[in-house]
Amino acid sequence: MSTRENNDDRIALLQGTLDLLILKTLLLGPCHGQGVARSIHRQSEEVLFVDHGSLYVALQRLEDKKWIHAKWGVSENNRKARFYSLTPKGREQLMEKAGEWRRLTRAMGLILDSGNGPQGEEA
Repeated sequence: MSTRENNDDRIALLQGTLDLLILKTLLLGPCHGQGVARSIHRQSEEVLFVDHGSLYVALQRLEDKKWIHAKWGVSENNRKARFYSLTPKGREQLMEKAGEWRRLTRAMGLILDSGNGPQGEEA
């Protein structure tokens, strides 16, 4: 994933973050791969851009884990596409991983928002 404007200015995210974003997107209903990528881009206010290479590897990994299910259909522009949907096991994983992410971001916020600025204690 990267910002669209500048590929050199990449936002490094923890492993598994793309999986979480895909699962959350599919909670809204079945979607084809390109639709998943567009939804993540739009919902992140165009900060996150999911490249096709990363997306389809992640979709395959989630399908192998039985967290999502895929079936062939026709996209809005009349093209054959695989539509992905969340499985009950995927829904459980979404809830678990979302909780973990919230705990992590809360802990990061506590540290980043603490009174110790850059001039605080030296390492």
